[in-house]
Amino acid sequence: MNRHTLTVVGTLVVVAVIGIAVAVPRSVVVAQGSRGLVPQFEPDPLWSQALPNRWATGAVGGVAVDSHDNVWVFHRPATIPESERGASLKPPASECCIPAPSVLEFAPDGRFLQAWGAPGAGYEWFKSEHGIFVDGNDNVWLSGSAKEDNHILKFTREGKFLMQIGHAGKNTGSNDTENLGGPASLFLYPKTNELFVADGYFNHRVVVFDAATGKYKRHWGAYGKPPDDSYKFPPRAQLIQGPPPPQFNNPVHGVIVSNDDVVYVADRTNNRIQTFRLDGTFVKEVFIARNTLQAEGTAYTFAMSPDKDQAFLYIVDGSNKAIRVLNRKTLEIVSSIGGRAGHNAREFFHVHSMAGADSKGNLFLGEVNDGQRYYKYAFKGMGPATSTN
Repeated sequence: MNRHTLTVVGTLVVVAVIGIAVAVPRSVVVAQGSRGLVPQFEPDPLWSQALPNRWATGAVGGVAVDSHDNVWVFHRPATIPESERGASLKPPASECCIPAPSVLEFAPDGRFLQAWGAPGAGYEWFKSEHGIFVDGNDNVWLSGSAKEDNHILKFTREGKFLMQIGHAGKNTGSNDTENLGGPASLFLYPKTNELFVADGYFNHRVVVFDAATGKYKRHWGAYGKPPDDSYKFPPRAQLIQGPPPPQFNNPVHGVIVSNDDVVYVADRTNNRIQTFRLDGTFVKEVFIARNTLQAEGTAYTFAMSPDKDQAFLYIVDGSNKAIRVLNRKTLEIVSSIGGRAGHNAREFFHVHSMAGADSKGNLFLGEVNDGQRYYKYAFKGMGPATSTN
């Protein structure tokens, strides 16, 4: 037998390597042959430095990478269980620990740099910390995902308050031009200086604001049409197999804009991505593991490869414990990272947020619920795809 022999059997390819036959999905081999090499990653569990001051962190709503490759973590102090914040109780129950401020910044090598973020004068803080984005001027944009979180906050890198868009507890629905409804994700597009918002946990839209003034500019729902909050989604078993829903589902969880002016929206519990022009004109949709019955959905949040063409689009598939690697132009899945549940390296528990890629191609992930982790997946170069399941 030859050293490498390929035999097609239905949807599987039998690969004989030095006399050992292994059946793998045909799509994997086709992906390698037609699309070439894909990014390779390895977990870097010792990346971040231990926090000072006996600080502990809770569920990680969002992570971000800034233009200096510094990594920002936005966590929820209120979610830290008493057993992990015993020093903050009255009287103290243990020597360790106390909740850290909500916003943490780390250097590219994982050194802790600073922390801030809490209720203060002149702005309304969040019930549930969620989205974070750091723009090219080092301004930090934050959002929350609770029902009362109908606003966005803008701070300097050092935590000085600059601007609030919307008002807590004032949302009137998906066509409200002043307030938001649990905005999940933020992206500032520098070409137009516009803030794109995946809005969200209670609304069903993308909304765009002027990043300098906070002025409302436009919004749209699924397929670029006006959002309709009265639409009743069918039971999930029917939803994932019937006609594609005409509305974004809750939460509208991720938004990112490519260098060539394409807006990508993660319609999480509809298990799909939709793309648009900057003005909201619908372009295309693709499904991510559409038959996934788990109600959490499969299309969480995005990152892009740092090359000039942004050849690869990454999306967190939370229900299937994976990161899907897509050819950004075609939206074909060319590889997957992970696929195993757990709390150890190479295992995902409840991946919820992703930042990157930084200038070296690294990804940074955050987990919610009992995960309460933030960690690095280091880019290791290009290699053959190993899974597209």
